[in-house]
Amino acid sequence: MRRRHVLHLGIGGITALGALSRIGAKRAVAADGHETFVYVSNAGTKDIYVLGMNRETGELTMIEKAPVPGSEKTSLVSLPMATAPNKRFIYAQLRSEPYPVSTFSIDHSNGRLVHLGAAPLVDQMAYINVDKTGKHLLGASYTGAKVAVYPIDARHAVEGTASQVIDTKPKAHCVFIDASNRHVYVPVLGADLVMQFKLDAGTGMLTPNDPPTVATKAGAGPRHFTIHPNGNWAYLITETTATIGTYSIDRDKGTLSEVAYVDTGDYNQKDSAFASDIHVTPNGKFLYGAVRTTSMLHGYKIDQGKGTLTKIGKWPTEKTPRGFNIDPRGRFLLAVGLDSASLTVHAIDQNTGELKSVRQYPMGQQPNWVEIVDRIHD
Repeated sequence: MRRRHVLHLGIGGITALGALSRIGAKRAVAADGHETFVYVSNAGTKDIYVLGMNRETGELTMIEKAPVPGSEKTSLVSLPMATAPNKRFIYAQLRSEPYPVSTFSIDHSNGRLVHLGAAPLVDQMAYINVDKTGKHLLGASYTGAKVAVYPIDARHAVEGTASQVIDTKPKAHCVFIDASNRHVYVPVLGADLVMQFKLDAGTGMLTPNDPPTVATKAGAGPRHFTIHPNGNWAYLITETTATIGTYSIDRDKGTLSEVAYVDTGDYNQKDSAFASDIHVTPNGKFLYGAVRTTSMLHGYKIDQGKGTLTKIGKWPTEKTPRGFNIDPRGRFLLAVGLDSASLTVHAIDQNTGELKSVRQYPMGQQPNWVEIVDRIHD
């Protein structure tokens, strides 16, 4: 029996649990009235909160709580998710044995999730991603020091046998695929470097680029990585020192060259700042990074000619912000707090990039990942 069948969990819809008293209006509005859906994974309660989002106000309304099955233990402090490029499927991995990754289909009539099954992965992943063909899931294992590639079958479910497993230095923390689907980047926190790969979209196989790695400063702790919408610049946040680096990208080769770093000022030169996540607005004008020790969001204006960063300001957010995301129109930033069990919607000033807190909503235990999907009208 193939490993993918070990955790066969069947197909079934998830029953809506109604709106929480503090979420949305006094009475839950119809789910099919929303044009945007928000998905928040909660490691402590092993579930995904499904919320409808008002595109104009940022208001959230509870639709359902979808359990993520496959392991009796809680999922450490992280339950990473990835959205398929067609926005019709979400993948979520529990970081406790047997490390199952679940496949959910999105019902775009109401945003609800339908669990299609789960397959065990080779290790717990700090980060998962899906390539642009939707046929390969890539994961970076922090504890296992490896990168793994898994096929996604015709049913859009992840198969239980890896097509490739690559050993890394300690603490691989992110796997990012560029828009061309030809290049992959893996920050490795314990080695102070970013691995650079070429991706074969047909097979999903990774091969080292030339050069295979780009080094950061010693002790910086590279963590999360993203690329500007124009594809010319990449940005890296360092966990230990809470700095953010700008890199130019050779569009043909996919290789990185350091341009400049900015310092958030949240590192005390002794203990790790535990900087966490990083995102760029869809219009490419602003960048934001989160720091867990100070529970702050830091904002920067992006120079449209050079890609370099100029500080806008910093703003308090949820306690221990492990993850956040920006809506597809770039109007709202949604941040979750690992230790506050809540989410705050921040409005983004479209001219200055400044953040303004709009409203706080309760989540499950240890919320840590946010995916935002626009409704598809069939």
